[in-house]
Amino acid sequence: MAASGWLLCRCWGWTVITAFEFRNWKSYGASTLYVDPLTVLTGTNASGKSNALDALLFLNRVAHGVQLTAALQGGAAFSAVRGGMEWAARRPGDKFSLQVTVRADAVTDYVYRIEARIDTRVRPHRCELAGEQLVRARYRLARDGSRGESESSIRLFWTENCEDGAAGIVANLHEGVQGEGAVRAMSRSSAILHQLTGQSIHEAVQEGVSAVVQALQGIFILDPIPAHMRGYEPLAEQLEPDARNIAGVLAALPEPRRQVIEDTLTRYLNQLPERDIRRVYAETVGKFGADAMLYCDEQWQAGSEPTVVDARGMSDGSLRFLAILVALLTRPEGSLLVVEEVGNGLHPSRAQLLLGMLREEAARRRVDVIVTTHNPALLDAMGTEMVPFITVAHRDLATGSSELTLLEDLDDLPKLLAQGTVGRLSSRGLIEASLQAGGRAASLH
Repeated sequence: MAASGWLLCRCWGWTVITAFEFRNWKSYGASTLYVDPLTVLTGTNASGKSNALDALLFLNRVAHGVQLTAALQGGAAFSAVRGGMEWAARRPGDKFSLQVTVRADAVTDYVYRIEARIDTRVRPHRCELAGEQLVRARYRLARDGSRGESESSIRLFWTENCEDGAAGIVANLHEGVQGEGAVRAMSRSSAILHQLTGQSIHEAVQEGVSAVVQALQGIFILDPIPAHMRGYEPLAEQLEPDARNIAGVLAALPEPRRQVIEDTLTRYLNQLPERDIRRVYAETVGKFGADAMLYCDEQWQAGSEPTVVDARGMSDGSLRFLAILVALLTRPEGSLLVVEEVGNGLHPSRAQLLLGMLREEAARRRVDVIVTTHNPALLDAMGTEMVPFITVAHRDLATGSSELTLLEDLDDLPKLLAQGTVGRLSSRGLIEASLQAGGRAASLH
């Protein structure tokens, strides 16, 4: 896992996710996505970036108590995962498993794994639980304060083998003695992790379940759609995944927090366009003040009267930038913000501004961030110090399965970097060529 430079700012005062593992999930055979305070996922089209994010969305939904089938197929309140039920398990199989590692403190990890099966014998098809477990791992603390060797590992809950089509599944719960556990019959339609929430269980199990549920529920996947952000929206407490209600979220904030956030928005947006942005804000509208609109005051010449522009007149790039920033400023501490194609709509000259904003505000808010991008300008802005935090999604030429490789793990990375920046290497396809060649350097010429 990557660990160097300015990103070593975690104090482990809050629960964070450090890794996801995908097995037979969509296009993945077996691969791991490591999570740092700022993680960059890049790769060509159809390499598996979106499939990785879909796994995070699935885990977030089941942690909220959504049944497995609905977590894939969608429901009245949310859309289906891309591909729905049909493409959840890597073909020709019908099972997949997802694993997440949650760090609770400097010496404690929780490793949670869920395995599900797509039952195609029934119409409509359904997703049922095939296996699930939660393990607590403890580590020694070295004299320098770093994590040392593993000290102990116990299973907090685990399931027994279950026949396909069985109505229920048996779970064993830790009761204080390793190897022994209380037996409980559980439903196969939803995650045991959620079924145990609020139940009378051993304190160690309860702590582990709470830590993992909190971490998974804290995942928020943002895909701003500027066209959806230009209208009037009701006041709201939480941002929608497409950021359509950005005005409603800002206008609903209590003072003085609202003023602080609007000042931060103004400070960053003022660096985005050529004209001078004097203020970014949201105001309630209508007789009852239940809806809101996003505004900015812009000024072209010093001393002139500012012009008020509402969201309908703002550029796509400005709205996307604001959506990302509002998400960062309103997510709870310890949560994980995921932003798809983070650099879309921004001029290459503003890539450094976007990266600086992500670094500064994520660290200040203690929010971990995963971004996907294949924007050469943004990759170039990251420089060599970000190399340990860049993961490349790519396809195995022999099997067609998606794989995730840390950029720093390329054997010939020094030779590649000697030939050009990360953005240039990416735009010429040389990183993927190196992966396909087993780490042998490709040539720019």
